[in-house]
Amino acid sequence: MVAFRVSGRRHAQGRRRMALSLLCVVFAALPEFSLNSAAWAASDPVAVAEKEAVARFKAGDYAAVMKIFRSLPTDAPMSKSFLRLAFQSAVRLGQTGEALLLYTRLYPSADTYDPSLLRPLALSFITSRVHDPQEHVRIAAYTELAELGLPETASILEDGLLDTSALVRARAAEAIGKAGLALKSGALRRALDDDRPAVRIAAINALGKAKAADLTERFIRIGRTEEGPEAIFAYAALYQLGRSEALVDITQAATLPDPEVRMAVLGVLGRLKHRSSLAVLSQAVYDPHPSVRAFAAGALGEFGAAGGVAPLTYAIGDEMAMVRGTAAESLGRLGLKENRPLLQPLAKDPSFQVRARAVEALLRLNDATVLPIAVELARHPDPSVRGAAAQALSATSDQQAISALRSLLQDQQPLPRLMAAKVLGKSSGRVVPVLLKGLRDSDEAVRIAAAGSLIQQLARETRPPRPH
Repeated sequence: MVAFRVSGRRHAQGRRRMALSLLCVVFAALPEFSLNSAAWAASDPVAVAEKEAVARFKAGDYAAVMKIFRSLPTDAPMSKSFLRLAFQSAVRLGQTGEALLLYTRLYPSADTYDPSLLRPLALSFITSRVHDPQEHVRIAAYTELAELGLPETASILEDGLLDTSALVRARAAEAIGKAGLALKSGALRRALDDDRPAVRIAAINALGKAKAADLTERFIRIGRTEEGPEAIFAYAALYQLGRSEALVDITQAATLPDPEVRMAVLGVLGRLKHRSSLAVLSQAVYDPHPSVRAFAAGALGEFGAAGGVAPLTYAIGDEMAMVRGTAAESLGRLGLKENRPLLQPLAKDPSFQVRARAVEALLRLNDATVLPIAVELARHPDPSVRGAAAQALSATSDQQAISALRSLLQDQQPLPRLMAAKVLGKSSGRVVPVLLKGLRDSDEAVRIAAAGSLIQQLARETRPPRPH
């Protein structure tokens, strides 16, 4: 037994000497680092490693910090400050998987979290994917950045305007506007010459909303020379610049034969909210093209006037589910409790998608009696219906809704998980621990959506309360 204990001690001493030798090799390979063997032997290897890591971090050599950290045994006792240093380096390098593991070591319990670390981690989950080889991942990243509108991402957003994907470029232009950077962005102005209409329109919208007065003549020229939706958005930009006569040009285009132009007109009129436009939007619910009728129903909801109830009442009887669903959603957005009787029959519509949107509208109007229907839709065999149910559940912070969204975030299909991750950002419930789990999802787009929702939640928690 004594011999066995002695042998065990010798093996343990041998392992320590081997780890020490490996550390010496690692640090000897780092430039400007030397340590004589006597001093090294008398020092704590982890403490020495931490001291060198601090120096490397201050010099901005984050890769060297991670090299030092990885050279240590995984079970080596490390200080919180050393773990934070490694975490911050991994975040700056976009090594999100390792950063998340380090964050978990710092905060093993999801019930306790540090916003000062969690926010940059979440943002890194988005920004590290803007150059992903898969287009849909880049689109997801820039869509999230457009939703967030963060001025600190200016260089990334402008870089997005050079992407090979037109959808990415359009999202980047939208994000620049949302971040309040449009007036200062030369890249956004250059996007007005992009070879794809969607990108040019996104740039026009952002610059018009920012009231870029120096582009007035450019917008006039676009309105006069273009024949498609681009001209409509140029006129909208002119209206936002104080050219009230541009509203006449927009309104007259509502009867043009091209349905895409009519849809653009309705979208713009709903957003501009001029009182004279309500009649045009109301008439459009009778349009022969179903997509135009759906646009009209959506625009009436964005317009937000009680006068939209009558045309929306007509639209909820439309033969097309797309139109009925959009009209139901708009009736909820108007915020009038008197609309409940109109919406309740739609919660039993033959189309499950219409049911979900009607339930969302009723939840917006504080009708909690339809919550069981939403929960039932969240268990529907069709993943697209479960995704629509997630959207419906976003309209309430009831604990039963949060529980259903938690379940959807673990769905076997990515679409319901994606929708759940997105809507949890708008919830007023305690969902940060749930979204932290979303960062571990197997689907890249879901992880990006969870990261965006985390940033929204953290912003809500740190925002000072509004004065009464």
